[in-house]
Formats: sequence, C-alpha cells, structure tokens
Amino acid sequence: NNKMAVDGRSLCLWAAVLSAVILASVQHQNLRSSLRPTRTFLCRGRVSVQRTPNSTPRRAGCVVSRASDPEQVDKAMTAMTKFANRYNKVAGTTYCSDTSIAAVVLKGLAEHKVTLGAPLCPCRHYDDKEAEAEQGFWNCPCVPMRERKECHCMLFLTDDNPFAGDVDSLSPEEVAKMISGI
Repeated sequence: NNKMAVDGRSLCLWAAVLSAVILASVQHQNLRSSLRPTRTFLCRGRVSVQRTPNSTPRRAGCVVSRASDPEQVDKAMTAMTKFANRYNKVAGTTYCSDTSIAAVVLKGLAEHKVTLGAPLCPCRHYDDKEAEAEQGFWNCPCVPMRERKECHCMLFLTDDNPFAGDVDSLSPEEVAKMISGI
C-alpha cells in the first residue's frame, strides 16, 4: 500500500513537471521578450541577478545543428547512463522509484550533450541554452546537486527522499527500452 502511494505521488509529480516544461516551452515560443535574459547566482547565501550581454561569446564548434543523428544520440545516451551510474555510486544516491523518470532525464541530457556540447539539465526552461551550457551552473551534475545533493530532476536521490528507489544502476539497454516511442 505504501509503495502504491509513492508510485502515485511520483506519477503526479512527474505529470506536474512535464506540464510545467511544456507550458514554459509554449510560452517561450509565443512571447518574444525584448528584455535581455538574466542569470541568477547564489554566493554566500545571497542571490544576485545579472543581465547577460546581448551577444554572449560562444566556444567555436560547441553547438551542433540538431540532435537528429540517432547514432550520436545513442552514443551520448550510453555515456550519460554510465556517468549517472558511476555518480550514484560515488555520491551514495539512487534513481527515483519510477526508473522511467531517470530514463527520460537521461535522454534529455544526452540530447543536450549532442546539440550543446554539454549535459545541460533538461528539466528547466532557458532563454539561451547555449549560454547556460557554457556557464555550467545547470550542467549535470548541477551546482545544487554537487553542493547540497539536491536534484530537482529526480535523477540522483538521497535515502531520505520519499521518491528514492532501490536502483542505483541501469543498463543502457534498459534506458533505451524505457524511452522507446518517446
């Protein structure tokens, strides 16, 4: 009965996260803001907001045109899955009790690795993904995860998290099977 409650809560949470991401994406496409994007930094317990320049310098060759090459995405999926398995062991974390959440997050990380050159967190909305990937704050594992073991993607969960599962390792084949058709 308790397991059903956790699974039900994780599905509700996952649906809410997915809805928020879709809504943010639609709003971003519909509203072209004339304001320059901002970055928020946390330093010594204080939050500061800085405007980014209109033209952010880019690393040459960092951005690939699209993640349509299935071979590149599959290779990145395998690499991200192996990385996440290793990170779980080193950090003492586990995947969510619903491992399909981990699979979807790993797919997003792999696609960003191919398109942006960095595993930018797929669970957030960015005005400028390339600038965020270059800045590195939200590259997996993100700064909140490295500093406080707080993963809002539910990829790396500590024992005290009610959604933490027993699994700390997935094979690339298991991940591919879970995301097939997405």
